[in-house]
Amino acid sequence: MFTIETEQEDDGRWIAEVSDLPGVLCYGETRQEAVERVQALALRVVADRLEHGEPVPQLTSVFAVNP
Repeated sequence: MFTIETEQEDDGRWIAEVSDLPGVLCYGETRQEAVERVQALALRVVADRLEHGEPVPQLTSVFAVNP
């Protein structure tokens, strides 16, 4: 399972990050928007790794969102 960490920036934007996948982070105007964007990016990264025969983490479920 990928854990999504979220945090609100000083300027009001939200950032969401999947720490198990380096570089997978996204901003959004709302927390939900940032989470949706980072989920989509994480799935693209995993698909790219699978396509290129690179290792991917074993998953029993996909995402958990931490406040």
